[in-house]
Amino acid sequence: MSKRDELIQKYAADIKEKIGETPDMDLLTKVTIGCGPSIYNKDASTVSGGDQSEKDTVKNNFLIKKLGLADGPKLTEAIDAVLEKYGKSNRSKYRAVVYYLLTKHFGKESIYNK
Repeated sequence: MSKRDELIQKYAADIKEKIGETPDMDLLTKVTIGCGPSIYNKDASTVSGGDQSEKDTVKNNFLIKKLGLADGPKLTEAIDAVLEKYGKSNRSKYRAVVYYLLTKHFGKESIYNK
């Protein structure tokens, strides 16, 4: 099993255990691949929910640039809702899982079907 496949399994377990949902493995795999090499970097592979600049990065680089959403308060609300769902006390929120949850939240799964 490749390192990426191991990480995808870890992310799937996180979704099951911490969020209580069964992940769409095809979508999770595509979102993880879309994260690129950041998934292998300890710092870049996680999202700090308490860091505003980190939330801004998620909003600008993922929601606006990748998903093509218009900037507005709904984006920040969605990020906060996803981080809350993932668990405020959970220190390591994996970027791929946060992006997966945001993709599902906005119903933008079709972006990964290209």
